[in-house]
Formats: sequence, C-alpha cells, structure tokens
Amino acid sequence: MQITDVRIRKIEADGKMKAIVSITFDNEFVVHDIKIIQGQGGLFIAMPSRKTPAGDFRDIAHPINTDTREKIQSAILEAFEKVRIEESKIEVPNSEESKIEEFAGEAIK
Repeated sequence: MQITDVRIRKIEADGKMKAIVSITFDNEFVVHDIKIIQGQGGLFIAMPSRKTPAGDFRDIAHPINTDTREKIQSAILEAFEKVRIEESKIEVPNSEESKIEEFAGEAIK
C-alpha cells in the first residue's frame, strides 16, 4: 500500500495541536482527521479517535504494526515540514527585518 497524497490543514491557534491531516492510500482510500501534535519529544501524529461513553478515547483507524505507523508518520511530518518551509518563504510586509532595512537606509542618507 502506497501513500499517494497528504493534505495538511494548519491550525493557527496557539496550542499543542499544529495541524489536521488527511492521507490517501493508493489513490483509493483516505483517512481524515489525523492530528499533528507538539509533544515534549517533538512532533508526533495522533490517529482519528472517538470518545467512548466511559470517557476514554479509542482510535477509529490506526496502523496495525510499528513499521506502518512510522511510514505514515514520516510521510505526514515531511509534508508538514514542506508546508512550514513554503510559508517561511512568503515575504511578510512590514516585518521587523524590512523595518530595520528601512531604518538603516534612512541612517545612511
């Protein structure tokens, strides 16, 4: 089974959850609502889950073995990193850097 698509929806609010992901396998099967969470040891994924009447959470869909979990997590975190890099390339008007450049230009005059 091959991962054929990973779609990232970033969460703009501050907090531990950084994004919600949909992942497609073989262009035929999709799993929605995988979460990217910032933990103490770095980013990790949490599979979609549902709250039970007892108050616990149980995964709705999940990999059966460690190798598959690592494959899915690697693909998701790689895609997330690409999104972060692309966003950092977008120039933000009136950023601190451009203010410093404007100030430096005025000081030289």
